[in-house]
Amino acid sequence: MTERLVSADALKAFVKEVLQASNVAEDHAEVWADMLVWANLRGMDSHGVLRIPRYTEYMKNGNINAKPDITVEQRAGAIATIDADWAPGPVALTAAMDEALGRARECHVGWCIVRNITHGGAIGYYALQAAREGFAGIVITASRPMMAYYGAKVPGASTNPIAIAVPGGDHPPMVLDMSTATASMGKILAARDTGSQIPDGWGLDAEGNPTNDADAVETLMPLGGAKGSGLSMMIECLVSLFAANPLVEPNIRPDAKPFGYRQNGLCAAIDISAFTDLATYRDEIDKLAAGLKGLPRADGVDEIYAPGERGDAVLAERTKSGIPLPAGTWDRLKAEADKLGIAMPPTL
Repeated sequence: MTERLVSADALKAFVKEVLQASNVAEDHAEVWADMLVWANLRGMDSHGVLRIPRYTEYMKNGNINAKPDITVEQRAGAIATIDADWAPGPVALTAAMDEALGRARECHVGWCIVRNITHGGAIGYYALQAAREGFAGIVITASRPMMAYYGAKVPGASTNPIAIAVPGGDHPPMVLDMSTATASMGKILAARDTGSQIPDGWGLDAEGNPTNDADAVETLMPLGGAKGSGLSMMIECLVSLFAANPLVEPNIRPDAKPFGYRQNGLCAAIDISAFTDLATYRDEIDKLAAGLKGLPRADGVDEIYAPGERGDAVLAERTKSGIPLPAGTWDRLKAEADKLGIAMPPTL
């Protein structure tokens, strides 16, 4: 059997049980499991449950704090700063967007910097927190170098992703969630689980040579060459340096020593009604999506998607038919579940 189908509810219950067995509090496990299964439901398997074994390993070695003391260090007008105490990324970023929304309800704009988080997963999840409340949401995360800076053959930048979401009316919220790398590390991990070769331009091997072997990838490649690495570097400036927690420069010094798995994040919420009537805005989003759908299609294109529509279509299909788990992902999850004495989720 090459893959197994699991319902979203069964998979979420399984993930929550694994996380709680790893000393994660129930409310934190609920948020974390919801984000991971949401990613799988939308076809972002690279940021879904295949990450579980790595997360449990990081909780064991201290790179993720299963019981963090998340502290709001500053609230001043539209801005806030949080120290996440190495919290699971989904827990920290959900809290940061809640804080940004609170600031935006008072000041029309909320800008929350959160330092010392860990991997946030599919960050469109948090941007949609804002969109569902009638706000525009922006989420950015910054991490240590794992991507080549343009012109270099070793890591000098990170895959720093950005997500933007806005509310629609009858149409679901529009959402963009993209990495500054050609492909995220999660897609490399997914290729390893399926035994697939990766396309040209995704990664470099240990010698800095291009490779199509997912197992050989040591360094990721920037999206659009200098554009991707430049955008990544400006995210470091807007996020990590605002957090007084630099991640790139300390790691690229000649005498650099590895330090932990820390990341930083930015969650912003914008009150659309401060600029224009919200109902009118929602209607314009609906018309924009319909207009894009009606554009003449290029040869070989069956459908044109507005931002987020492809994920919405996969969500509908997987909600109905189940989430496919490749054999490699299933085997790694089972190995982890066996250690914890947890049964694998039932298959469809």
